[in-house]
Amino acid sequence: MANDQSMTKNQKLIDWVNEWAKICQPDSVYWVDGSEAEDKKLFDQMVASGMAVKLDEKKRPNSYYFQSDPSDVARVEDRTYICTPKKEDAGPTNNWADPAEMKTLMLGKYKGCMKGRTMYVIPYSMGPLGSTIAHIGIELTDSPYVVVNMRTMTRMGKAVLDVLGNGEFVPCVHTVGAPLAPGQKDKAWPCAPIEEKYITHFPVTKEIWSYGSGYGGNALLGKKCFALRIASYMAKQDGWLAEHMLILGLTNPEGKTKYIAAAFPSACGKTNLAMLIPTIPGWTVKCVGDDIAWMKYGKDGQLYAINPEAGFFGVAPFTSMETNPNAMLSCKSDTIYTNVGLTPDKDIWWDGIGVDCPEGTITWKGEKYTKGSDVQVAHPNARFTARANNCPAIDPAWEDPAGVPISAILFGGRRPSTVPLVYEARDWNHGTFMGSVVGSEVTAAAIGLKAGVRRDPFAMLPFCGYNMADYFGHWIKVGAAAPDKNKLPKIFNVNWFRKDNTGRWLWPGFGENSRVLAWVFDRCDGKAKGIETPIGLIPEAKDINVQGLKVTAEDLKELLNVDKNLWKDEVVLIKEHYARFGDRLPKELAAELEKLEKNLA
Repeated sequence: MANDQSMTKNQKLIDWVNEWAKICQPDSVYWVDGSEAEDKKLFDQMVASGMAVKLDEKKRPNSYYFQSDPSDVARVEDRTYICTPKKEDAGPTNNWADPAEMKTLMLGKYKGCMKGRTMYVIPYSMGPLGSTIAHIGIELTDSPYVVVNMRTMTRMGKAVLDVLGNGEFVPCVHTVGAPLAPGQKDKAWPCAPIEEKYITHFPVTKEIWSYGSGYGGNALLGKKCFALRIASYMAKQDGWLAEHMLILGLTNPEGKTKYIAAAFPSACGKTNLAMLIPTIPGWTVKCVGDDIAWMKYGKDGQLYAINPEAGFFGVAPFTSMETNPNAMLSCKSDTIYTNVGLTPDKDIWWDGIGVDCPEGTITWKGEKYTKGSDVQVAHPNARFTARANNCPAIDPAWEDPAGVPISAILFGGRRPSTVPLVYEARDWNHGTFMGSVVGSEVTAAAIGLKAGVRRDPFAMLPFCGYNMADYFGHWIKVGAAAPDKNKLPKIFNVNWFRKDNTGRWLWPGFGENSRVLAWVFDRCDGKAKGIETPIGLIPEAKDINVQGLKVTAEDLKELLNVDKNLWKDEVVLIKEHYARFGDRLPKELAAELEKLEKNLA
């Protein structure tokens, strides 16, 4: 593979690549063009080196299997830094480091870090090429695994450089942090030890520097690093929103479509909702995106959203034809599987896939599974990287450069009690308050955290690129700046995880969640009634269609119940949560909390 800068005339980009090549000292520099031939060549190289296994062509066409190092399996939140000039600008929810000190430390690590490897130059667009909501990044990496994943997850290659011209880009540097001495044999999954991993962000200069991990969001820098941490800061500067939200198109039996964005912490059914198959007759759901939404006001004063990604980086375990058929069909071909089980006939397996694990399956740690053994076959955070346009339920407008108009925004978390099945905010500021107090259980997507419930405001706790109190304030400002307040999306909170006092789930979830979405749709259409409660508006029981469900009238009453005593306890917890932000907490949110307390009294 040869060095070829002729793909661009952007001198700033060429100089930047040359400067980093001098620091990292790769054997060669390769400018990625994004072609099929290049993709195949990279996969062939990884199969030959033992990094990848090609799966059975009949069962999984054009698909590959990877095992990561056991120390490199998830986002490493305690090794993730926001480097702002002042510590208070990173805020209490982020790890802060001084930008100059961090750069000095990391430049020491980057020196010669790519010896024996190729430096790949990846031009990529977050969002459809040419969209006014999209932005371009360039990632330097020494990992061919990152290149092939970025090809699925973003619009990548020569076409991006053509759109970029002499324009600005977000510079992203990544290395696995494992230089090779002459003649040294490479590992199947090179990476640095956990204490050597750094995922650092410099919001003011819009830079991302990642060192030592080859996995997921630590290495695919367009994902959480750019699309959320850096983009959230860019959005604050320029008056738009970069959010950890799915986007779906909901069509009612009359053929009318509304678009909904929704934010849930991990393991709360986000991908399932994005690809939902409604169980109520006449309703359909189409997927625009399953993870990230960028939103800006259009000329008509409405908020429009794009999915900045081009693929799905889905959690594999417990995804099945029963729980999420659209996700299963999306990853049937052209898919990269990481840390799932590899069956003897070169297929894949994970917990909850819907069939028993075949004898002799290789686990994510390279052990052999025998029936009855308690080895962990797939890591709980095992992933599939699949193309969005392979999803049978992809929305026809998913690549519309203008984005889709958002009618409603949902927040939600895993709450066994207190929070009802659904309630609606009275206005934008109240909705911002709801988003700021979202709470949920901890999952395997983030390591190094104690199990239990934690607040995850806007599902952005690990992803906000600046002080979260200022981020709340930015939401207030975006609402205040609406060209037409009547066109602002309505805001709701949903909770599919309510239990009764015996621990029984009260709501069946999955496709049945369409019954709640139908009420949300009708509220946006001005057709359904909302009943005032101390916390917001809830549906009349008759407006939630439970026909054909085992949900009794008592269950539904409990699902919609707002227990004042439990909410008084919640207020105490919210005050504790807000105390972290000190005097930076927007006064509007303090007022909303006061209002809630008065309503409960």
